[in-house]
Amino acid sequence: MPVAQARAKVNLFLHVTGRRLDGFHTLDSLAVFPPVGDTLRLESGTGLSLAIDGPFGAGLSGEADNLVLRAARSFADAIGRSPDIAFTLTKNLPVASGIGGGSADAAASLRLLAAHWRRAVPPDLAVSLGADVPVCLESRPARMGGIGEILAPAPQLPDFGMVLVNPGIAVSTPAIFVARTGDFSLPAGLPARWNDAAAMTADLARLSNDLEAPAIRLAPAIGEVLAALRSTPNCLLARMSGSGATCFGIFPTGADAARTAASLARPGWWAWGG
Repeated sequence: MPVAQARAKVNLFLHVTGRRLDGFHTLDSLAVFPPVGDTLRLESGTGLSLAIDGPFGAGLSGEADNLVLRAARSFADAIGRSPDIAFTLTKNLPVASGIGGGSADAAASLRLLAAHWRRAVPPDLAVSLGADVPVCLESRPARMGGIGEILAPAPQLPDFGMVLVNPGIAVSTPAIFVARTGDFSLPAGLPARWNDAAAMTADLARLSNDLEAPAIRLAPAIGEVLAALRSTPNCLLARMSGSGATCFGIFPTGADAARTAASLARPGWWAWGG
């Protein structure tokens, strides 16, 4: 049975740089993909179906048109095929958590179908499903511009550890953008490479996630997560990812991160480190 990993997308910084006439905001961000995420399996079937399991599967049980199904229908329509596919999604990431779970699932669907049908993903199909789907389709570090769909190479990254923590709440991306106040930010200036995690986090600390402050106002638990991360030994940087509520901490090594994730266990919190 073909299997695809739908890795979490983490925004190491996120600047809101403007707003288009259609109301969508333009962004500048650096996305990375730690080795944690959902799993999507494909089998030939009759018609198109999706079964969902996993620790966060219940959060999608009432969703009538999951992005996995939308991606499959759109791909099939674009190439004139009948989508006779049975998908099984194991949902390991929290829902609506700022780490691209739904977009990564859609991207995994496109990758599986491209291999199954031996056809390239049609141009512009990924972005039609969501601004984060193109970067998730590649699932490798990238600089994001436009509404997220304009991709450029990331700086060469050093080895480092990462902790992800979600306080068990879902937040609304549109509500976070509505709550954002103040001027727009400039795009960041980044080097071609970072030699170590300390140099990387020193540069990242001068940047921001422009959605973090409004997200904390709407969901104070995000501030509690950030405070917990920043109080741990060896944490080089702690910040919210995307529009929240998941936050990340950067550590010198994966072992540091794994120990920290275990120490941050709280009722209702989800944590991963590696």
